[in-house]
Amino acid sequence: MLVQEKINQAVGILKEFDCDCWLTFVRETGLNGDPILDYIVGSDVTWHSAFIISKSGSTHAIVGKYDQKTIEDTGAYHQVESFVEGMKEPLLNYLKQLNPKQIAINYSKSSEICDGITYGMYLTLTEFLSEIGFENRMISAEKIISALRQRKSETEIRLIKQAIKYTEDIYAKAGEFIQPGKTEEEIASFMTAERHKLGLESAWEENTCPAVFTGPDSAGAHYNPTERRVERGHLLNMDFGLKVEGYCSDLQRTFYVLKEGETTAPEAVQKGFDTIVESIELARHTMKPGVQGIAVDTASRQYIIKNGYEEFPHALGHQVGRFAHDGTALLGPAWEKYANKPFEKIEEGMVFTLEPRLTVPGYGVATIENMVVMTSDGAEYISTPQTELLYIK
Repeated sequence: MLVQEKINQAVGILKEFDCDCWLTFVRETGLNGDPILDYIVGSDVTWHSAFIISKSGSTHAIVGKYDQKTIEDTGAYHQVESFVEGMKEPLLNYLKQLNPKQIAINYSKSSEICDGITYGMYLTLTEFLSEIGFENRMISAEKIISALRQRKSETEIRLIKQAIKYTEDIYAKAGEFIQPGKTEEEIASFMTAERHKLGLESAWEENTCPAVFTGPDSAGAHYNPTERRVERGHLLNMDFGLKVEGYCSDLQRTFYVLKEGETTAPEAVQKGFDTIVESIELARHTMKPGVQGIAVDTASRQYIIKNGYEEFPHALGHQVGRFAHDGTALLGPAWEKYANKPFEKIEEGMVFTLEPRLTVPGYGVATIENMVVMTSDGAEYISTPQTELLYIK
């Protein structure tokens, strides 16, 4: 079971960072859950609950009476205590027995995936721990959570690859469906119908998955398909992803709609597309374990600028996992909104997108989004890289 797999991995991470224990403290998670719960629980809980993993290998859960059986069924916790009136006493008793020097808690200033504890729950936990003098032992669990989410297991990579395969299959069908005169909405509806045939979820909100943009002066990204029609001479790009057993794909493809009499794209369009392909390969070859994400982004960004285009207004690539945008480490520039993410080092097992973009004046946006996994030697494609323009006749 994946929960057991990830909890075993978490024990090794705690040992690596020499952290005595990691405590996830939640309540009513169907309304306001912690992003890490899918990895260590796999279900929602109702009352105040604590999940404690120690570097010694012990795993302990304290949950409400009616959640006990569900947590026991994961097989991931050596002991599951239940309560009716309140969980403070069993929590403090266990922590006193454990007597950890550090208690890693799910808060972070810079990473949304590591910031699961609400302020109210943080105050509650602080009050509890102050009764036994442990309130000053709390530290951020950012490094632990980041490592656990980012270092994909074989099971996680297998599920991501499955999501990629289905996504690529639908893209192939979409390429046959697209014709001059079709609207962005019609193309998106076709792809959504194909997804429904497979019984799969979209990787992000359905109103923008897929996102479809045809021709110049479109919204460009993160916008719902419109009634705008495909015309000859348009660049058309799409952003689409699927979710398989909780794991996502995220791929973009660019098409060119041939004008009457054309057999290839105009020189300006081809140059823009080729620049994207070359910048991706340059970035991919920069990716090595221990390299900071900013170095990878810089390689691609500077190549595009050197070829006469404006720099793209976003990071080169993000991690993918249970969400299309996942993980802490980012292939991005040193911009305020990205905080410390671009300075995190790339590690084996991380799955990234590579997605630069540029505008070809008068035609539209050229962009590709490929997916790679980090190995000990570098980045390997796990999606089929787009290396040629896809033509619509």
